[in-house]
Amino acid sequence: MNLTRHLVVFVKAPRLGQVKTRLGRTIGAVEAWLFYRRLALATLRRLERPGRWRLWLFVTPDRFAREARFWPGHLARRPQGGGDIGRRMARPMAALPPGPVVLVGSDIPDLTAAHVAAGFAALGRRDAVFGPARDGRLLAGRAAPASLGRDAFAGVRWSGPHALADTLRRLDPRRTHGLLERLSDVDTVADYEAWRARK
Repeated sequence: MNLTRHLVVFVKAPRLGQVKTRLGRTIGAVEAWLFYRRLALATLRRLERPGRWRLWLFVTPDRFAREARFWPGHLARRPQGGGDIGRRMARPMAALPPGPVVLVGSDIPDLTAAHVAAGFAALGRRDAVFGPARDGRLLAGRAAPASLGRDAFAGVRWSGPHALADTLRRLDPRRTHGLLERLSDVDTVADYEAWRARK
């Protein structure tokens, strides 16, 4: 049986002063807001591959999952729900229909469809895959709902150097895992200037 591949992109409603706030303290709230909007929409364009996987948007704050003007209207949208990033990551991993799931953020400029395809390919050989980010967040994937275990993301120290080690420590030891290429998002002015220099 061929199961649907699910690509989950975590997005934040692009509201002025509510996105990329750390970056905004240096470059200004308007510039940070424009940057996030451009980056999120460019990410969705790069990653949407009908026929290869189904793309889902998981949105925060939850009420903006119904706000069509922010996102391409044809994309399926769901609320992320409450709790820390671990709780919010666990929800789509458990709730989506049968098939492998890869979950990514919307603010990683170098993330391409090839990275997503590599994640799905790795899930053909492993129960779970992780793509470490420099700030400690993860690209994560599971081959089946039970692959990561119910509490795999509980007790993880997010947005820091321990996130990957904490997650691997909580992974069911009977499960296999793989690591993908390390990528960086854009949170600081140094990240932003490096991104602009590569454009």
